[in-house]
Amino acid sequence: MVGKGWVGDKLGRKKGVWIGSLFCMLGAALMPASQNSNMFICARVIAGIGIGFINAIVPPWVSELSQAHDRGSNFSLVFVANYAGIVIAYWLNFGVRSSTMEFQWRFPLAFMAVPVLIVVLTVFFLPESPRWLMANNRREEAVNILRKIRGDLDLHDPKLLIEVEQLEAIVEASYHKRNNFLNLVLGGRYSGKLHLGRRVVMGLVLQQIQQWTGILAIATWAGTLFSLAGFDSYKSAWLAGLVNTFGILGTAAASLVIDRIGRIKSLMMSFITQGIALFLVAALIKESQNHQATDPAIASTLGTAAAAFVFVYLWFFTMFNLVPCWIYGTEIWPQEVRAKGYSFTVLGWAIGCGMNTFVIPIMLAHLGWATFIFFGCMNVLAMPVVWFFYPEVAGRSLEEVNLLFTSESLLVSKNMEEYHRRIGEAGGNIAVAARRLLDEVDGTTDLDPRRVLAAEGEKNRARHVEESPSKV
Repeated sequence: MVGKGWVGDKLGRKKGVWIGSLFCMLGAALMPASQNSNMFICARVIAGIGIGFINAIVPPWVSELSQAHDRGSNFSLVFVANYAGIVIAYWLNFGVRSSTMEFQWRFPLAFMAVPVLIVVLTVFFLPESPRWLMANNRREEAVNILRKIRGDLDLHDPKLLIEVEQLEAIVEASYHKRNNFLNLVLGGRYSGKLHLGRRVVMGLVLQQIQQWTGILAIATWAGTLFSLAGFDSYKSAWLAGLVNTFGILGTAAASLVIDRIGRIKSLMMSFITQGIALFLVAALIKESQNHQATDPAIASTLGTAAAAFVFVYLWFFTMFNLVPCWIYGTEIWPQEVRAKGYSFTVLGWAIGCGMNTFVIPIMLAHLGWATFIFFGCMNVLAMPVVWFFYPEVAGRSLEEVNLLFTSESLLVSKNMEEYHRRIGEAGGNIAVAARRLLDEVDGTTDLDPRRVLAAEGEKNRARHVEESPSKV
């Protein structure tokens, strides 16, 4: 997964997504055409590489095109499309369930080529990330794209100048050795006060938290859950499709709250409601099973109640958990390494999904209703971890976020104290504070010659900014 982010940072967001889409197209052609298991496994790997490219590059790209005040809302709309794709795939499988066995698996896999082909044909019509362009010394292109996506602003518009100023503050860091993959993996070597190693862990762990708070047990194994609640196989499958469809509405609703209440409070809301819903699902399924032999009517009522709380869980997950966990990993990284850093978040997702996919069927087979007690407890455990160690990033520019991780302490409170100190010393100017932080981190370490040239080009502008601080 982590290699895909390198491509996004090296070649740009559009080319990275296009390359990933080509892999997906090849995989989509080979999987349904597979003649044996070896061919299918190879085709699956090829398709997985493409999905890895897209997952690692698209979220950072969306964040970089957005403004601080509506970044979460824009991201939510992306996940509406994501969830719609999941729903289409589910109903496609539901629709072919009565076909021949070969058609049941070949046709859905071949259908994957349809949306991927749309991406291949349209991706180059989309604007490149202005932050990536700026970091790669293509300032004029970056400014022109910013003007257009911010509403055809004038070149001298104060809002545009402020955003360009903040982007330029990180250009000189683009070629530093701290951004090397190996150094990121080895605890963020050479990153000093930027604490990039900490951010690797934070992105990966947040995805682990999301996967271990019950979403796969609810969404992927919804049919099994409804069977435990007493529904027959057809109704269980139908309800599983309905609950996933319901998730589209919840994801759309996320756009109304994520920027207003922030990432961390959204997650707290989700953990509380998800935990309660899971505990109730477990209790109602157990009681339904206890009454099936003696009083089928009560058992059916209890099973229906358990099904209702599955819908409650999925609503709060899609509205308050899905988007924050994914967008947070795009927001905590510096521009010069954003796609590369975000690939660790995608790696966390892949590990979490893989582990859950393996253990959930075993848990359901041996624990039954108690499986949902386990996941309810995981929501309780997640709350203090996120609250105490994950600073709020909502409403802050992507260039400002570097300043939220400068304390040696892992605690949010200590990092916020350091953040306010640095902003205060810079006279309230975020660009100046960000530039000073990079200068402090670089110190006397050896620099890449390309970075020296980039720094020379920024030297005079930095001096002008510091002499004329303005609040942003």
